[in-house]
Amino acid sequence: MSWTELLQPDLILEGSILNLTPDILQQYQLKGLVLDVDETLVPIKSTAASAQLQQWVEEIRQVAALWLVSNNLSDTRIGGIARSLQLPYILGAVKPSRRKLRQAVVAMNLPVEQVAMVGDRLFTDVLAGNRLGMFTILVEPMVEPDAAVRFYPIRNFEVLVSQFIGAPLTPKKQKFTK
Repeated sequence: MSWTELLQPDLILEGSILNLTPDILQQYQLKGLVLDVDETLVPIKSTAASAQLQQWVEEIRQVAALWLVSNNLSDTRIGGIARSLQLPYILGAVKPSRRKLRQAVVAMNLPVEQVAMVGDRLFTDVLAGNRLGMFTILVEPMVEPDAAVRFYPIRNFEVLVSQFIGAPLTPKKQKFTK
């Protein structure tokens, strides 16, 4: 698989993960989700899941298995968020390594093609998911609601680098807007 293919998500979701609906999962025949945590589910400094996120998890778990897989090593923070959502989790994933993603997929007992890697980063989440053969969904980073400026320096850098090496940020399948 070329770098261009490895860095292209299957689906780009406009807005946060909260815009990922059961209908979208059914449209792509997805039965499981591996979820990044930092800036995918919660802002980087948050220690708790929002009420909106808790409601989203309850809705999605009706149609899909869910696992949290984070590069973060803080069991206090990531484990606390996972426990509040009643979800299994893995720390220290070292994405784009596939090892911990594979562990979550095996625990779901689903074919890898029916599990999506959902995250806000190209060079960790999308790259890891594509390397494993998962469906990949790129979402906009979740930031503090009171942040005056919505600037994503790491993601913007990743987009520039991916474009430089010939991988424009275009989805393999389609862009989904709500």
